[in-house]
Amino acid sequence: MTESTSGGASRNPADRGRTTISDGVVEKIAGLAAREVVGVHAMGSGTGLARTFGAVRDRVPGGAKSSATRGVKAEVGEVQTALDLEIVVDYGVSIRDVARAVRENVISAVERMTSLEVVEVNIAVSDVKLPDEPDEEPESRLQ
Repeated sequence: MTESTSGGASRNPADRGRTTISDGVVEKIAGLAAREVVGVHAMGSGTGLARTFGAVRDRVPGGAKSSATRGVKAEVGEVQTALDLEIVVDYGVSIRDVARAVRENVISAVERMTSLEVVEVNIAVSDVKLPDEPDEEPESRLQ
């Protein structure tokens, strides 16, 4: 007995079913890619108090957002995604160059890992980390 391939379902396993990618997955990829860029000090709000609360929240199980996605918002469609990033840069770097490098690294990582087309990456620089400013990360009280 022979099988007929005309008129039937696709024989290619890649065409059987669909894959969806959540906003959080794209946010995590983009956040990690942005942090890889030299000159990016932190992601998210530039205020020391907000960074402190965010660091504490990240250490509490069930915290609102993981540190990998802090400062990143993604809108994911079926074939495209758009991203908004909020970064803190190190003092002395060219903000324009850092933003360009972040945009390139994020687009490359997201498109390579998800096959989604990145239609835009908006970057908001919310603060500059001065050399003499201490990092705002508090000691963890949790073990």
